[in-house]
Amino acid sequence: MIATILFPEIDPIAIELGPFAIRWYAIAYIVGLLIGWRYTRRLAATTGTIKEQAIDDFLLWATLGVILGGRFGYILFYQPAYYIENPLEVVYIWRGGMSFHGGLLGVVLAIVLFARSIKVPVMALGDVVAAAAPIGLFFGRIANFVNAELYGRPTDLPWGVLFPGEVLPRHPSQLYEAALEGLILFVILFVMARRGTLQRPGLITGVFLIGYAASRFLVEFVREPDAHLGYLLGGVTMGQLLSIPMALLGLAILFWSRRAPR
Repeated sequence: MIATILFPEIDPIAIELGPFAIRWYAIAYIVGLLIGWRYTRRLAATTGTIKEQAIDDFLLWATLGVILGGRFGYILFYQPAYYIENPLEVVYIWRGGMSFHGGLLGVVLAIVLFARSIKVPVMALGDVVAAAAPIGLFFGRIANFVNAELYGRPTDLPWGVLFPGEVLPRHPSQLYEAALEGLILFVILFVMARRGTLQRPGLITGVFLIGYAASRFLVEFVREPDAHLGYLLGGVTMGQLLSIPMALLGLAILFWSRRAPR
């Protein structure tokens, strides 16, 4: 099999000044957070309950939630034994190892604590953050592609990509996720927000959780499972296993939102 698409020669390091290097992965996180912050400010102005200044203050909380939650989620869900034996490597985030599901838990905790501290409804803040989350997901998955990591299983489809070090073309699963979790989910939530859905707390959060879980579950069928984990119960992957409770939580929030008084 011959790949019709050769992996482009992209240096994962965007800027290098002596011993200091800034990677595209870090830039993707920063750009996603900044664009998401600006978009969240616009949404907050339409809620009538959250001040734009509060979103400015929440940016630091969200950043810590994403980074700390993502890192510790990866350690807990994917390689706990390794980091027990090598505890100093917990802080080596430049070597990779971030979990979306861990980052989600980190941001959820940040939303709950911050909302209570400024006395605004937790779900109201959660909705505006959820509406902007696909922006960060899009840039994060593009960064995964640039790093030639988290790619898919071998394929003979015409858009298979020959990644560095591989002899067979593989699904560019990072781009599938960028499209599903990023672009498509963002458009759905954008349309919902434009139609006044933010006035029904929980609807956007529920749709985001279900949308991400469904997208991730589907893409995992063509994504290469983590080498140190392989397939788990019934042939599912860790990504699929973690997405099931996420979808159930989204359904529960939707049910609560539709029954809650206006």
